[in-house]
Amino acid sequence: MARLTGVPVRTIRFYCDEGILEPRRSTGGHRRFAPSAVERLGLVRRLRALGLGLPAITRVLTGERSVGEAVAAERAALDVELSSLAWRRACLCAVEQAGPAERAARLDLLTAAEDGRAAHGMLVDFWRRLAVAPMPDETLAAFVSMAAPEPPAEPTPEQVVAYAELIVLARDRSLTRRMLARAHANQRQISDEAALLAGIGEACELARPLVAAGRGPGPGRALDRFVAAHASVRSERDTPRFRRALLTNVAVDRDPRMHRYWGLVGEVAREPIPVGTAHLWLLDSLELSVAPGGYAGPGGSEPDSAASARR
Repeated sequence: MARLTGVPVRTIRFYCDEGILEPRRSTGGHRRFAPSAVERLGLVRRLRALGLGLPAITRVLTGERSVGEAVAAERAALDVELSSLAWRRACLCAVEQAGPAERAARLDLLTAAEDGRAAHGMLVDFWRRLAVAPMPDETLAAFVSMAAPEPPAEPTPEQVVAYAELIVLARDRSLTRRMLARAHANQRQISDEAALLAGIGEACELARPLVAAGRGPGPGRALDRFVAAHASVRSERDTPRFRRALLTNVAVDRDPRMHRYWGLVGEVAREPIPVGTAHLWLLDSLELSVAPGGYAGPGGSEPDSAASARR
């Protein structure tokens, strides 16, 4: 068998002991193999060369898994390993690139995100804890995916530093308390959280090209849609009084730490205008609208083009 397959005798004996090969015994106690064992051992050898472990190979030999399924599982595991190595390399580069004076602080910061997958799990947990109001699973998943970006497969040193800062912000207890308090207050006031998120998303999409064009906050369809989304789920109308109350409600979203959070999301995701940045633009527009002389009413807001020209 060893001469036919090129597999050492010692290895063949090991495979027999592990049940990979099942020879018969002669009256003298010698192992005797059926001709099919040569092909079976050849398959084992090829799969081992690809890095598959004996448990995975055994499942192939017993028919529990096809070769394609076993290879796909091994490739997926290798992808995870390579991603982890890429993350570690970026972390090492981030420390290496830091100046001597800031190196210790950089090391401390990166301990918050030593592992990209674990760090992503922390962000997901942070946003899911804040989702106290019931909503469809797909709505929550879409929101969390937007707010907690996946770690890049090939991160730069700057991206791992940005991700570590996201984790630090998500661990900020005072920020979490403020956001949870607002979430519980909204739960009592809002009839349909999913409808609110959908309306805010539409408003953000209207705002993103304005932000990308460098336009400052101001009145327009984007702000009107944003206010209408909030008013609708509270059974309110868009009035100056409601806008002032809404500005108080969203105060935590205008916290400088949230400004920093959405900026970091843009760095990690390589997205010029994250949804969160468009949301902050809308909040600044809301503040301007409640200033003296700033309210024009829904449908009567100054057109975006006119507002931009006057500014």
